[in-house]
Amino acid sequence: MLKARDAVLSVPQIPQLTAGRSGIFLDLNENTSGCSPRVLARLRSLTASDISLYPEREAAEAAIAAHLRVQPAELLLTNGVDEAILLLFSAFLGTGDEALYPVPTFPMYPICARATGAATVEIPADRDFRHPAAALRAAITPRTRLIAIANPNNPTGALAPRKDLQALLEAAPDAAVLIDEAYFEYCGETMLGELPRFSNLFVARTFSKAYGLAALRVGCLLGRAEHLDAIRRLAPPFNLNGIALACLPEALADQDHVAAHVTAVKRERARLEAAFSKYGIRTWPSHGNFLLADLGKWHSDFTAQLATDGIHVRDRGADSACSGCVRITIGTSAEMDRFHAALPGALQRCGWHVAV
Repeated sequence: MLKARDAVLSVPQIPQLTAGRSGIFLDLNENTSGCSPRVLARLRSLTASDISLYPEREAAEAAIAAHLRVQPAELLLTNGVDEAILLLFSAFLGTGDEALYPVPTFPMYPICARATGAATVEIPADRDFRHPAAALRAAITPRTRLIAIANPNNPTGALAPRKDLQALLEAAPDAAVLIDEAYFEYCGETMLGELPRFSNLFVARTFSKAYGLAALRVGCLLGRAEHLDAIRRLAPPFNLNGIALACLPEALADQDHVAAHVTAVKRERARLEAAFSKYGIRTWPSHGNFLLADLGKWHSDFTAQLATDGIHVRDRGADSACSGCVRITIGTSAEMDRFHAALPGALQRCGWHVAV
């Protein structure tokens, strides 16, 4: 009887994260303030031929490469960072190999690794979700072919120090090391400048977060030209749609829009930290557009109670690496006003003591 490979069947089903949502979306780390007006204007200017013909990617790829100060051969545009991860893991992992990553982290790493038939090695984060630099280096073996680090990390918001990432790259010269910088704009820390030094370094970026283009699905993978040439052999020639490619230069050109969004996120993130502290709820310092809060045994009830108010947050409490935790995306000021107004009632209804 025909069936998929056992490695594929061992991968858990990915839930439909956007099914049935209505209200305020603080669950998927989207930029709820929206994209640049320049992007919307470009969308309105599209013609029939922009839709009916296969798209050309070279101009957009060159523009992004210039913005990131790399050569076009060192950059591959992808259908979101998810595709970048899938392509990278497919290129460097196979049966008998090991993929190494800290936990908790972005769930696409184990999904893509296991689908190749590779073994996954999960390294628990240090105390307070700090980057487990020493433990990661100690776990490297001759079978280690890929190491994935989200920086800042999702869902914790923790930032790995540059010196630790440099030491990791030096310790694993025969492994592809992915530094996933999906939330770069919110922290400003990058390893892109290390590409000339480390031939095993790959960096991922996305336009889904700070640029507000999540629905257009645009990401990019950066690395040495010879490695990107190999990865391109796996990428479909038209993996990015023409609408996304048409809008990218406009999004890139409006850096004032991105900067204003980042400033607003940092302000509202600090406000949310203070609110949770008031109720005795622990949070951890975040360098992303989200905050992780420890609701303990109330995590599921808290998420459900907020949903009754039309506010959706991400329950990560079932993950043993961040047991009891809930992740809240930082929305607009108006959305966060609504969250703060709903917070006391939601806590009371799920059994958390709230002083009146």
